[in-house]
Amino acid sequence: MQVTDGHLADQTGRSLYLFVADTSGTSTCNDACAAQWPPLTTQGAVTAGSGVDAAKLKASNRQDGSKQATYNSHPLYFFSADTGPNQINGQGVNAFGALWWLVNPNGDAITTGASPAPGGAAS
Repeated sequence: MQVTDGHLADQTGRSLYLFVADTSGTSTCNDACAAQWPPLTTQGAVTAGSGVDAAKLKASNRQDGSKQATYNSHPLYFFSADTGPNQINGQGVNAFGALWWLVNPNGDAITTGASPAPGGAAS
């Protein structure tokens, strides 16, 4: 994981998001939600890259038994409409009952720059 353009991204530059509905450090995005907002899962420890605070990186158990990377207690997700590096099509999308935001290096939501296009099915 690294910081790219002021927000968290995976090692290939794909943007990472938090889901406002996740309040306990555990994902509430499963099934259809997880198909549109795939979780960043891990087999072991998540590696902190440039600009990432390793102390804020952890993993939580998902409903399906997999481990999801968390940062500052926020489960991390990709957006299915982001097909390459540096895309932020999920920024500010309201889907599955709450908003989705990019994550800054401190582990907080970046709540500016909402996506102008509709992005995703509501549940």
